Amino acid sequence: MLLALSVLLLIFPESLSAPVRDHCTTGKNKLLLISFDGFRWDYDRDVDTPNLDKMAEEGVKAAYVTPPFLTITSPTHFTLLSGRYVENHGVIHNNWFNTTTQEKKQYYMTQFVDEYWDNGILPIWITAQRQGKKTGSLHFPGTAATYQKETIQVKEVEPRFYDYTNETAWKENVDKVMKEWFKDQDLDFVTLYFGDPDSTGHKYGPDSPERRWAVKKVDRTVGYIRETAEKHGLSDHLNIIITADHGMSTVFKGEQVKEIILTDIPGFSLKDLKFHMVDYGPSGLLLPKEGMLEKVYQALKGGHPNLHVYKKEDMPARLHYSKHPRILPIVLYADPGYVINGFYTFQTNKGEHGYDNEVMDMKPFFRAVGPDFHRNLLVGPFETVNVYPLMCHLLGIKPEINDGSLDNTRHMLISNGESCDSGGESGGI
Repeated sequence: MLLALSVLLLIFPESLSAPVRDHCTTGKNKLLLISFDGFRWDYDRDVDTPNLDKMAEEGVKAAYVTPPFLTITSPTHFTLLSGRYVENHGVIHNNWFNTTTQEKKQYYMTQFVDEYWDNGILPIWITAQRQGKKTGSLHFPGTAATYQKETIQVKEVEPRFYDYTNETAWKENVDKVMKEWFKDQDLDFVTLYFGDPDSTGHKYGPDSPERRWAVKKVDRTVGYIRETAEKHGLSDHLNIIITADHGMSTVFKGEQVKEIILTDIPGFSLKDLKFHMVDYGPSGLLLPKEGMLEKVYQALKGGHPNLHVYKKEDMPARLHYSKHPRILPIVLYADPGYVINGFYTFQTNKGEHGYDNEVMDMKPFFRAVGPDFHRNLLVGPFETVNVYPLMCHLLGIKPEINDGSLDNTRHMLISNGESCDSGGESGGI
């Protein structure tokens, strides 16, 4: 008998001498997706960030990630939630608008316009719920909306006038998510949003001491998130992904700067437009009056050396910002450092985003840690459309059609991204 056992141990040493680590852990662990709005990929280079550094040592750090165009908050966050480029998911701007009535809603009020968010593309919350998962969201863009008559099971929308920089409130939100949602209510998936360093970057600029202070606050919060997860016994079965929607660029100011003012461009008149979305950072959308498209386009094209003007069908394919009917016939965007003004210069932000997503200043950061991720792994850059299929895999749910692929992130995973039921999947199209 002893001889037979010895032979078995030689042939199958792991199976008999120690428990084998399950190579396929998909869906067994909880998932927390966190966005620190406007956290540029290199913000940890001029600030001491011990907690982010520890997270990288114990998990995965990407060199940077590339957001979709338009690089502003709601479109980029909905890409994280759906894995679709902006022209495919339809949340094309922070602000809802109606070209017929001339009505516009600012960012906050747009959060409550269901038909803006619910236009055929399901966010991961609803997909997960339909497959038996319990989900929650705190302050994440898109949280307030109803999707195909379904809402997020547990949610909290920020008040109308909310201080996105309040660190005490940040800790309270972390406590709520960890204790009440994950531990007490046993949620499987939660999204959590913090509005800084974006707010600080806009007000003071990305190279300011104030922005560096904001990054230190983010780092303290990351430490608190992980401490709180440990305190409530979640660490061993909670995967955490931390990223952002976009980066930030310094806005050029001074007499030597030739501002982009559309009404200063010869041949252009706002009277030729039926509707416009300008004076919103470095991007703009124009709807010319009937018969005026070519006149408006020709007037603006070449009208300023730092202004890019496209008919929407001629937009560079790499930007994926042309096919959706909500995108207006003429699309404008400026070079980094410039903003687009209509009548006169009144934009006061020292930092801006909304530029071409190839601009390095627009790239966000990415960290991931948890039982399904490798430790101390630095990976190359990837597009944020790929976060969605990664999250679906971690939750063990079947993804909707999307523009990403698990192939672009599976190397982060201990299981190498193997599917529990099919032996491997990409989740993309």
